[in-house]
Amino acid sequence: MTLPPELVTLATGALWSGLIIFLRIGAMMASLPGLGEQIIPVRVRMVLALVLTAAVLPAVLPGMALPPPGLGALARAVLTETVNGLAIGLWLRLFIHALQTAGSIAAQSTSLAQLLGNSAADPMPAIGHLLTVAALALLMTTGFHVKAAAFVVLSYDLLPAMRFPDPSMIAQAGRGQIARSFSLAFTLAAPFVILSALYNLTLGFINKAMPQLMVAFVGAPVITLGSIALLLLTAPVMLSVWLAAIDGFLSNSFR
Repeated sequence: MTLPPELVTLATGALWSGLIIFLRIGAMMASLPGLGEQIIPVRVRMVLALVLTAAVLPAVLPGMALPPPGLGALARAVLTETVNGLAIGLWLRLFIHALQTAGSIAAQSTSLAQLLGNSAADPMPAIGHLLTVAALALLMTTGFHVKAAAFVVLSYDLLPAMRFPDPSMIAQAGRGQIARSFSLAFTLAAPFVILSALYNLTLGFINKAMPQLMVAFVGAPVITLGSIALLLLTAPVMLSVWLAAIDGFLSNSFR
């Protein structure tokens, strides 16, 4: 039985558009938080990329103006969509780096830097490891897969399909996102920096008043217990602030 030419043309166009979208999502999955973590097997990430492609395709297909399928068009699609996908994924990955940077700042300010060792895929202090795992769990439980699909759909307004992004726009957006990431990291780590300053100031007064006292032996348990207690109290607030920041970026970045 021969299929109608209209059906063949429609199927070919849908497959060609799906391939273009898959190239962007596949590149984005290399650095996407949660769904693109290195601990997830490659086959699982491939399936997730296909599922996201199927979810994004109906929303993006009506507005896509693509050239006819061909070797030249395929080569251009691989180059352009890979760059666009990597840029989108790296923008989101910077939020994870912000959390890791906050954990490193907090660990260097206290005595919790090597409490758990390097038990993560990326070597980081214990506070950073705990915050990163908790943040990824919170992110996935709040429907990040839906937000990621909507983010990809909105990305085609700023980064059209099969077009190289404007370098000046990418540089400006990247600079702003890096600045926002470091600002968020310092904001999250501020309670631990304040605790460290108060601890060292108090230790200096005690050492000045009682030079014969071994203040290091007295202060080490205090700063350790105080850091753990402070982490217990501030971790929910830190994660809430971080989640609000990434939700705000997903909602307003392409509007």
